[in-house]
Amino acid sequence: MRVCQRALVGIIVSAVATIGYAQTAKEGVKPDNTSVNKRDGAVAEPTADQQKENRADLDLTKKIRSSIIEDKSLSTYAHNVKVISQHGKVTLKGPVRSEDERKSIMAKAISVTGSADRVLDEMSVKP
Repeated sequence: MRVCQRALVGIIVSAVATIGYAQTAKEGVKPDNTSVNKRDGAVAEPTADQQKENRADLDLTKKIRSSIIEDKSLSTYAHNVKVISQHGKVTLKGPVRSEDERKSIMAKAISVTGSADRVLDEMSVKP
């Protein structure tokens, strides 16, 4: 049963990706993440796999993530923003649908950390 479920999920994910690519191509827009990939590949650039395993950073990430997910007015893009905590500082990465979403997520992170100096905004607006 689990094998069938996994196969079905794989087929659905593949179909959704294909449809999304076809829609993008139809609109004459070629997907290009080159600049984002270069930025995220830099040694000094925090990535999700560098999330610290100490209790304080894990709790910080959890509180911010929960705050973002609880806000049903945010898009799926916003709900999937990466939250990376390292030594009490938070980096937010990923696309959001509007400047208002970006500001809302920043406000949530600042509220949890207690300081704007502890939050780095690397989100991008992709309408």
